[in-house]
Amino acid sequence: MTNAALAGTENRELLAVQDIEVIYDGAILAVAGVSLRVGQGDIVALLGANGAGKSTTLKAISGLVQADRAQVSRGRIVFQGQDTAGVAANLLARQGIVHVLEGRHVFAHLTVEDNLRSGGFLRKPTRRELEQDLERIYAWFPRLKTKRKTQAGLTSGGEQQMLALGRALMTKPRLVLLDEPSMGLAPILVEEIFAIVAQLNAQEGMSFLVAEQNINVALRHASYAYILENGRVVGEGDATELAAREDIQHFYLGGKAR
Repeated sequence: MTNAALAGTENRELLAVQDIEVIYDGAILAVAGVSLRVGQGDIVALLGANGAGKSTTLKAISGLVQADRAQVSRGRIVFQGQDTAGVAANLLARQGIVHVLEGRHVFAHLTVEDNLRSGGFLRKPTRRELEQDLERIYAWFPRLKTKRKTQAGLTSGGEQQMLALGRALMTKPRLVLLDEPSMGLAPILVEEIFAIVAQLNAQEGMSFLVAEQNINVALRHASYAYILENGRVVGEGDATELAAREDIQHFYLGGKAR
C-alpha cells in the first residue's frame, strides 16, 4: 500500500479499540482483549448475548466505566487519533463521543423539549442555535415534535428511545454509541429507530457503534460486526456475510436469521 493510501486509511479511522481489558472493583474481569474499529461514516454492530461484555465495552469507550467502579487496565482506546485513556466522560462528549445508555434514560419529570435542550447545553450554544438544533431533531423525529410539551415519563417506550437518541444528537457528535436500542420495543418501532439511524448515517455521515442482541435488524443496517462472548471477541466480519453464517447464528447469537 502506498503512503498516500495509508494516510487515507488512518484519516478515515475514527475509533480504534486495541486489546482492552476492563476490571471491576479491582478484581472482576469483565472484558479481556477486545479490539475493534469504527471508520468515519460507518455503522458497526457489537453483537452478543446478555452479559457478553457489550455494555462494558461501550462504557470503556465513552469513559462512563469509571462511574461503575471499573477501569481499563490494559490496552488503548484511540479516538480521532488521540489516546482517551483516563479522559472523563464529559470531556469525551465534548470531543464528539456520545453514549445512549441501555434502558432509555430520560428526565421523566421534564418535558420532551426540555430533555432535548439539556443535550444542547454541552456545547453552550446561543438561543438561536439551540432553536435551530431543536428543529433539526424534530425533523428527524416527528413523533417528538407532537409530544414536545409532554412529560417524558408519560411517553411510550419507543418515544423515550427516540428522545434519548435525539438528546444525544443535540451534542452534535461524531460517534454515537447505542446500547440495546431495540430492548423492550415492538418490532415496528425497532425498524423505525434503525431506519433513522441509517438515514443519519447516509445523509449526515454520522458514525455509529451499536450494541445489540437483535441480530437480524442490526446486521441489516451495519456494514461490519463484532461478536462478543464472555468478554472476548469470538468473531467478526462483513455484516452480510455474518448474517448468512448459520454456525455463528446458532452458537453465538442464539438463533437463525429470519
